[in-house]
Amino acid sequence: MNLQLYSNAQNSGGERVRIALALKALPYEYISIKDIGWEAYQAINPQQLLPTLSFNGQLVTQSTAILEFLEEAYPAPALLPGKPVERALARAIGQVIACEMHAIDVGRVRRFLGDHLSVSEKGLEDWSAHWMHEGFQTIEALLRRRTTTPTYCFGDTPGWADLFLVPQVRKGVTRFDLEVGRYPLVQAIYLHALEHPAFVAASPEMQADYTGALGRAWRPEDLKAP
Repeated sequence: MNLQLYSNAQNSGGERVRIALALKALPYEYISIKDIGWEAYQAINPQQLLPTLSFNGQLVTQSTAILEFLEEAYPAPALLPGKPVERALARAIGQVIACEMHAIDVGRVRRFLGDHLSVSEKGLEDWSAHWMHEGFQTIEALLRRRTTTPTYCFGDTPGWADLFLVPQVRKGVTRFDLEVGRYPLVQAIYLHALEHPAFVAASPEMQADYTGALGRAWRPEDLKAP
């Protein structure tokens, strides 16, 4: 088994995969795009999006596809809950984040809005704030439907939904001044995850290529009251 992860410290898709690798205790080589350059990376991933996982030389792109592969290839410990309905709910939260929050607010989208559609910096800030709120408001409502309130989204150990949720909250807090206190269930999960070894190991500031250029390490005072 030879796993290599191509990513960079700030990429939240890469952080999702790093959390999964840590939770499953899978050793891997971390390859920073800052070290190899984007031209070299294009030969690895023609779309040039992060991350890419190499498994014995076979390349898998898109973070959700990578996570599905890891769950199938290395089923223990499981990231998805045991009950089919809870598995679907965990996947749903993951899709709210990956498809409806992250995908429309990544750098290439913001650059297109600014460079080609002449959206102002204030307009870009409003764009991010709007979709952040829409997404976290939705997730908070979905979490309220649970019949119990476990430590993490669907249990007292972290799993699928959490490894999507935490990087997105971190991105909001450190880059976009997110008032995460507006979403108390989300905030509680985030605070627990900040102390978990897998989430600590996968965090941007623990990666060798972290510079703080696109954000900074989380601080307790970042959790603002609503």
